[in-house]
Amino acid sequence: MAERMLRRGLPRVKGGEPWPAAVSVEVAAPAVAAPSAAGHGSVADTPDVAPIAASGPATGVSAPEVSVSAVEASAAPSGVALRRGLPRVAGGEAWPPAAAAAAPAAAAPAAAAASSAAESVQRVEAPAAPATAAPAVTAAAATDGSVLRRGLPRTAGGDPWPPAGTLVAVPAAVAPAVEVEVVDDTPVATLVPAGPDVSTPLPFTRTVWAGTAPRRVAEPAASRRPTWTQAIAGLFGAAGLGLVAIAGIFLVRAFLSLPFMQDFLAAFPGEYHTEAAPGIPGWVGWQHFFNMFLMLLIIRSGLRVRTEKRPEAFWAPRNNPKGKTSLTIWFHQSLDLLWMINGVVFVVLLFVSGHWMRIVPTSWEVFPNALSALLQYVSFDWPTENGWVNYNSLQVLAYFTTVFIAAPLAAITGFRMSGLWPKNAEGLSKAYKIEWARKLHFPIMLYFVAFIVVHVALVFLTGFQANLNHMFASSDSTTSWAGFWFFVLALVVMAGGWIAARPLVLAPIARLFGTVSGR
Repeated sequence: MAERMLRRGLPRVKGGEPWPAAVSVEVAAPAVAAPSAAGHGSVADTPDVAPIAASGPATGVSAPEVSVSAVEASAAPSGVALRRGLPRVAGGEAWPPAAAAAAPAAAAPAAAAASSAAESVQRVEAPAAPATAAPAVTAAAATDGSVLRRGLPRTAGGDPWPPAGTLVAVPAAVAPAVEVEVVDDTPVATLVPAGPDVSTPLPFTRTVWAGTAPRRVAEPAASRRPTWTQAIAGLFGAAGLGLVAIAGIFLVRAFLSLPFMQDFLAAFPGEYHTEAAPGIPGWVGWQHFFNMFLMLLIIRSGLRVRTEKRPEAFWAPRNNPKGKTSLTIWFHQSLDLLWMINGVVFVVLLFVSGHWMRIVPTSWEVFPNALSALLQYVSFDWPTENGWVNYNSLQVLAYFTTVFIAAPLAAITGFRMSGLWPKNAEGLSKAYKIEWARKLHFPIMLYFVAFIVVHVALVFLTGFQANLNHMFASSDSTTSWAGFWFFVLALVVMAGGWIAARPLVLAPIARLFGTVSGR
C-alpha cells in the first residue's frame, strides 16, 4: 500500500510548504530473494539477511552489497507518541492512527519483535555504517517529504517539536511490500503498494468555517415615494373629501334656513352673558404663553419617550443612585411639574379675580347654545361674538373640559407612571393600577393635540388680529399689530426650545438636580 498522508494545511512560514509535511511510513518487507542478474528478485523463500537502509529518491532505497531479508516489525517506534485529533470521516477513529509515534534518531537500529501481526509496524532500518554508507531513513525521508517538518518547542527552552526523525507507523495489514532491483550492481529496494492508492486525502465532512462569513444582504427598503397611481388616487380621494365637506356645509346651511331652526337660533344664539368683568388681564396672556411653551415640549418629549429604545443619557437623583432613568423621561417629568405649577397658579388667579365665570358654565343654557354655535361653525356662518366680553358656549365647554378635566387627568396618570409614585403603597397601587394610567395618558395627549389644532385654526379664521391682541397684548384694538408681533416672538421662543431639547443642552441643566451618565 502507498504512503498514508496526513492532511496538510497552511504553511508555518510565509512562502513555505504546507504543514505538516508528507509523512513517511516505516515498513519492513517479508523475505525477498537475492537480486538476480536480470535485475529483479523474488519477495519470498530466501534466507534472512541483514536489514537495509532507505536512501536516494522517493521511489526506493539502496545499500551497497547487501541482501534483503524479512525483518520483523516492532510494536511501535520508540519515542513520544503523536497527539491524536479529530477523525477524518464522520464516526471514524481519531487521526492520526494510534500507531503513529515519534522515532528517535534514524541511525539507531530498531529490530524489536512485534507483539501481534494485526497491529505491528513494518520498517526498514540501516545498521551503523561508515561515512561512505547510504544515509539513514531520516535523510531519505527528507528528500521525498516523508519526515514531519519540525516546528516550535512544546515547552520553553525545549527542542523543536516533533522530535527529529518522527515517522508515522502503518499497521501490518496495510503495510506495503518491498521490491528489490539491481541498478549499476547496486540493489535498490522499492516500496510496492499492497492495496489501493490512498495518497489522495480521505473524504470528510467539513466541520469548520468555510472561509466566508454568512451575511444576510438586507433588502433595500421600499421607497416611500408613492407611485403615480397612488398619487392620482390620493388626489381623487382628497378631492372627494372636499366635495363631501362642501356638500355638508350646504346641507347644514339649508337645515338652518328652516323656520324651526331659525327660531332655535333666535332663542339660543350661541352664547349667554355672565357677570364676569369684560377684558382679559395681562396675567392671562402670560399664563397662556407659558402653557403654549410647556405643552409643545411636553408633547415632543412624551412622543420621544414612547419611541426611544436606547437612551443617549441617564439621570439619577443624588440621594438615590438606584432611581436611574433616561434623560428624556427626566425632561418630560420636569416639564410636567412646571406645567402643573403654571396650571395651579392659573386656577388660583381665576378664582381670585372672578375670571373663572368666563370658562366655567353657570347656566344650563350652555348646552343648547353650544349646539347652536357648533352648527354655525360648520355652516361657516360664524356666530356673532366678542371674546373680549364673553366666550360663546362652545368655547366655554371646551375651555372648561381642558382646564378642569383633561389637565387633572393628565397630571394624575402621569404621576402614576412616574418615579415619584410611592413604591411601598401596595394597596394604593392595586387600587389604581399602572395599566389604567397608561391606557388613559396617551389618549389625553391626543385630545390636547386636537384641541390645539382646532383652537389655533379658529383663532385665525375668526379674526386673528383682534384675537391675538386679546391674548398677547391685553388690548381690544382691531387695528393694532402688537398682539401679532408678540405672537411671532412667542413662536421664536418655542422653536428655540424645540431645538434645544436635546441631551447636549439638557445634560448641564439636569446635573444641577442629580447625576447624569452616558450609556
